[in-house]
Amino acid sequence: MTLKSYKVAVVGATGLVGQEMLKILEQRRFPVKEIVPIASERSAGKSVRFAGSEVPIRVLSTPAFAGVELALFSAGGNISRDFAPVATSAGALVVDNSSVFRMDPDVPLVIPEVNPEAIQLATNKRIIANPNCSAIPLIMVIHALCKHVRVTRVVVSTYQSVSGAGRRALQELIAHSQDLALTSPRQYAFNCIPQIGEFTDDGFTAEEKKIPQETHKILNDASIGVVATTVRVPAKIGHSLSINLECADAISLETVKDALRQADGISLVENAKDYPTPLDVAGKDDVYVGRIRRDPTVPHGICLWAVSDNLRKGAALNAIQIAENVLL
Repeated sequence: MTLKSYKVAVVGATGLVGQEMLKILEQRRFPVKEIVPIASERSAGKSVRFAGSEVPIRVLSTPAFAGVELALFSAGGNISRDFAPVATSAGALVVDNSSVFRMDPDVPLVIPEVNPEAIQLATNKRIIANPNCSAIPLIMVIHALCKHVRVTRVVVSTYQSVSGAGRRALQELIAHSQDLALTSPRQYAFNCIPQIGEFTDDGFTAEEKKIPQETHKILNDASIGVVATTVRVPAKIGHSLSINLECADAISLETVKDALRQADGISLVENAKDYPTPLDVAGKDDVYVGRIRRDPTVPHGICLWAVSDNLRKGAALNAIQIAENVLL
C-alpha cells in the first residue's frame, strides 16, 4: 500500500524551532510531498535546506497556504492567532507551538505519550496546540507515576536554556560569553534570571502560570496542586526541572523507577551520580530523569531531576508526533 504524502508548511521556518521541525520531518521520514517554508518579509529571497535541496522561503500571506494539508506553526502567538484560521480555511490541519490556543476549550492540548485521545477534539477548528516546553517533561513524569499512585501536589523549578527565548537571545548569550563589555543588568552569560514572561498581578510570571494550567488540562485533573518557579539559565539547549511530588499514598522508589522505565518517551538514568544535564540531552528525543530520592519532609514525597531538549520534545518533535498521530 502506498503511503499518502502531504504538502507541509512550516511557519517560522528560519527560527530555531522551525529549523528543528524541518530536520525532524526528514529524520522521521514524514511523508512530505512538498515542503512550504514560510517566514516574515525579512526572510524574503532566502531559502532553507530540506531533503538535500534549497527551498525558497515564502513570505507569510494568505496565498502561501494554498493546497497546504499540514501547517506547523512556530512564529509567535500573534501570527498564530491571525494565520492559523487562514491555514485551516485552506484545508490544513494546524499544529501550533504558541500559547495562544492552548487554553481554548475547543482546541486539544496534546502530548502524544499522555493524551492522544484528545486529538479527536480537533474536528471543529482543526487546530491542535503544542504544550509549553517545560510543561511537557513535567506532565510526562506525572502521568507515568499516576498509573501507580495519585499525585496530589507538585512543586517544580525550571532551569530553561536561552534557546527557549529564540535565536536572538542565543546569539546574545554567545556574544556575552565572548565579550563581557556587552553585558547588561539582565545578561544571559554567567547569570540566572528568575523571570520568563511578563509578571502577573500575583507576582508569578506568565511562564509560571502556563505550567499548572496546562498540567490540569492535559491530565484532566484540576485537583493536583502545581506551583512553578521558572528561571532562564546560561545553557544553549535543554530545559532542566527540579520536581518535588507529593503522593496520596506510599510508593516505593523502585516503583517510581519502574514507572519511569516503562513510560514511552522517558529514559531513566539509573545511577544517581550519573545525572542528565542539558549538554547530555541536546539533540535527543526523550525526557531524561535521574536523581530520584525521597523527600523526608512530607509523608509520601519524591524528588527527581528531569532534562529534555526544548527544541525537540519541548517543541518541534512533539508537534510532528501529533501530526503523525492524526495523519499517518
